[in-house]
Amino acid sequence: MGNVLVSIICVAYNHEKYIAEALDSFLMQKTDFDYEILLHDDASTDDTASIIKEYEEKYPDRIKAIYQKENQYSKGIHVFDFYLDIAQGKYIAICEGDDFWIDPDKLQKQTDFMENHPDYSVCAHGAYKINANTSKKVGEVRPSQESRRFTTEEVIIGGGGLFAMNSIFYARKFAVRPDFYYECLIGDFPLLVHLAVSGKVYYIDAFMSAYRVGDANSWTEKMTKSSMDKITHHFDRVEHMLIKVDEHTNKIYTEAIHKKIKKNRFDLLILAGNIEEAKSDEYIEHFQSLSVLKRFKIYIKKYLLTKS
Repeated sequence: MGNVLVSIICVAYNHEKYIAEALDSFLMQKTDFDYEILLHDDASTDDTASIIKEYEEKYPDRIKAIYQKENQYSKGIHVFDFYLDIAQGKYIAICEGDDFWIDPDKLQKQTDFMENHPDYSVCAHGAYKINANTSKKVGEVRPSQESRRFTTEEVIIGGGGLFAMNSIFYARKFAVRPDFYYECLIGDFPLLVHLAVSGKVYYIDAFMSAYRVGDANSWTEKMTKSSMDKITHHFDRVEHMLIKVDEHTNKIYTEAIHKKIKKNRFDLLILAGNIEEAKSDEYIEHFQSLSVLKRFKIYIKKYLLTKS
């Protein structure tokens, strides 16, 4: 390989059913530059590591992997940081081991944009949501119906779900994170905020990746089955992170940060079934913005909880 322009970062844990598809989607990329694939197996207990090794042996010049003996995520370690000392690329492209890309020109398109717009720190794109069990399309991650710049305020208010994580492509010079990044165990939202306050954010309105939902090992699924104490702790850490961001940016984005904190508090009330407080004057705007179907589901959930 010559000079590597893009480093693909992939973190995997118990992704034996999906990791080959992810790796194939990396290898199918058509580029006029060299890229590398850096993998981190976080002590998987299934055959994920052995599948990665097969690919690493087949493509030794393209793929490099780290195999953990103990799960790092469970220790509170940000596993995406494993590449900080080894990535060679000018740009970083992210995709977890249970997701994949669907456009062979994805890397080329994002690289071309970033090379022509050096004032941008990150470029994202649309993604399909795929059911992990049926592989059927169940939704989209499409924050805009046109390609455009997103403001820092939009990124803060939009949260970690604004863009699909496997669409994120950013300049490696922003790889070293500020202190606020480490306030949360999750990495997508703090990373996006860091990139948004460091440069401009661009969204390409094209579906170039697939994001799996419903897998039992995913963070989202685990959170939906967690206790309210654990969910509340997560929300508290996100709020603390946002307060740190406010300090880090000399309160330039205070209004957006307060809006996001308020929305998170409202979401927590809904999850806890505290409907009356969620309908109070403080949160009525958020409650009224809910669809009729969403409100119906909330009331049904509360009714079932009272009967159990």
